[in-house]
Amino acid sequence: MSRTVVIAGGGPVGLMLASELSLAGIQAVAIERFPEPSDYSRSLTLHARTAEVLAQRGLNRFSEYPRVASYNFGLIELQDYIDDDSLLPLMVPQRDIERLLEERALELGADIRRGEEVVGFAQDADGVTVTVRPADGPEYQITGAFLVGCDGGSSTVRKLAGIGFPGTVSTADGLTADVITPEDVEEFFHPTICQPGMYASIPLRPGLHRVTVFEFGVPKTSKDIPPTVEEFQAKFRTCAGRDLGILATGEVRHLSRVGNATRLADAYRKGRVFLAGDACHIHLPISGQGLNTGVQDALNLGWKLAAELNGWAPAGLLDTYHTERRPVGERLCWSTSAQDGLLFPLDEVEPLRELFTELVKMDVVNKHLMSVLNGLGVKYSTAAPDGTAEVPAHPLVGARVPTGRLTTADGDITIAETLHTARGVLLVLGDQKPQEELITGWSDRVDVVRAEPAAEVGASTLLVRPDGYVAHADENGVDGTALRHALRTWFGEPS
Repeated sequence: MSRTVVIAGGGPVGLMLASELSLAGIQAVAIERFPEPSDYSRSLTLHARTAEVLAQRGLNRFSEYPRVASYNFGLIELQDYIDDDSLLPLMVPQRDIERLLEERALELGADIRRGEEVVGFAQDADGVTVTVRPADGPEYQITGAFLVGCDGGSSTVRKLAGIGFPGTVSTADGLTADVITPEDVEEFFHPTICQPGMYASIPLRPGLHRVTVFEFGVPKTSKDIPPTVEEFQAKFRTCAGRDLGILATGEVRHLSRVGNATRLADAYRKGRVFLAGDACHIHLPISGQGLNTGVQDALNLGWKLAAELNGWAPAGLLDTYHTERRPVGERLCWSTSAQDGLLFPLDEVEPLRELFTELVKMDVVNKHLMSVLNGLGVKYSTAAPDGTAEVPAHPLVGARVPTGRLTTADGDITIAETLHTARGVLLVLGDQKPQEELITGWSDRVDVVRAEPAAEVGASTLLVRPDGYVAHADENGVDGTALRHALRTWFGEPS
C-alpha cells in the first residue's frame, strides 16, 4: 500500500494535517490552487483549545497576541462576565497560523504544491488515484493511500465523492472587506445589531480595519456578481443610517460576500476519502469557530491515518474520525444557528436577547457557552473503535488531557510537552512500581513519562492519545488489565 496521503487544500486545516502526517513519518502531498499564500486573513480568532493543540506540538507562538476586544454569543457580550481571561480567544490573523503551519510542514518533509487543483479521483481497495490540474501545465495523476478534502465550503472532493451536504439556504446578505487607512485614522465599533441587520468595524492594526455589514431577511446575492464599494456603502447606510467614512477615503481590499446558510456533510468519510474543516460544514461566520474546528479535525484525523499506514491501527480506528468529529461539526452548526436566531427580526427577538443578557451574567451559563465556543468542552465517546459498548470509565476518559506542569527526574515540564512527538503517552504520577513492562510491545507508539503527583491532573495514571484526549485513567495505582485493554483499544496489538 502507498504511504502517501493526498490533501486537497493548503489552508490551515490542510497544513495542520500535512504536519501531523509528516511527524508520524507519512508522506503528505498538499495540493493548493492558489499560487502564493494570501495576505488576507478570513479568520482572526484563535480559541483556547486550538492554542492548547499548538502547544502540544511545540507550536505555541501566539501567547503574546492580544485577547479579542469583543467576544459574544449572538452579539450578546460574554467577556464582561468572565473571570479567567485564558478562556477568551486570542486575536491571531489566519495568515500567521498558515505561515507557521506551512513552515512546520515543509520542515518535516511535506510536499506542498501551489498553483494546482484537484479535479478528479478514483478509489479502489488499494488506494486513490487523484487527478491534478496545474495552472500552467497538463493534468497529471498521483496515487495515495487516502485523499482528504480540506478544500473549503465549496469542496470539490466532497462533491466528487457524492457526500450529501443538506441544510438551509442563506437568508442574509453580507459583505466584508479590509480597508487600508492612514495610521492615525481609527473608526472602531463593536458588532452592532439593528433592525435591518448588523455592522462592525474592527482595527486589525494601525491603518487596517476589518469592516462587515449584514442585511437580514434577504437572500444572499450570487457570488457570481462581483461586489462593489458602492454596494457596500449602500448596505451600510441601510443598516447604520449613515455612510462609513473609511469606505469613501480608504483603500478597500478583499471585498467578498458572506451569508448565513448552514449545511453539514452527511459523512466525514467515504471509503478512502475523508473531509475536514469547512469542507464538512458552512455556517454564519460568527464567534470564530470555523478555522479552530478544522484544525482540531486535522489533529483527530492525522494520527489515525498514520496509525493505519504504519500498520498498528486497531479495527475501526479510522471510522472513529466520523463518529467523533461529526458531532462536533453538528454542534458547531447548532451553536451558530442559535446565535443567528438571536439576531433577526430584532423587534421580535429583543425580549429573548434581554433574557439571554441576564443569563450570561450567571457564571454557570457563561462558562457553558464559552466551552461550546472555545472547544474545551469537547468530549468523545468512551466506546471502543470496534463498536463494542461503552463501559464505566473515569470522568477524564474521552476529555482533553488537563493542562499543567509535571515534576520529573529530569526537571519540570508541561503536560503539553509530552505530546510534541505526536505519540501516545502513559503518564505515571507518584511513587508507583515501574510500569514500562505493562506497555511492552507498544513502546514504538507510546511513551512513558513518570512524574510527581499533580493535583490538577485528577488521576495517578493517564493514557493519552496523540491528539491529547484521555484514553484511560486510574485514580489509585495502576490496573494493569484495564490499561492493557485501553492500549489494545486505541493503539492496536503489541508488536
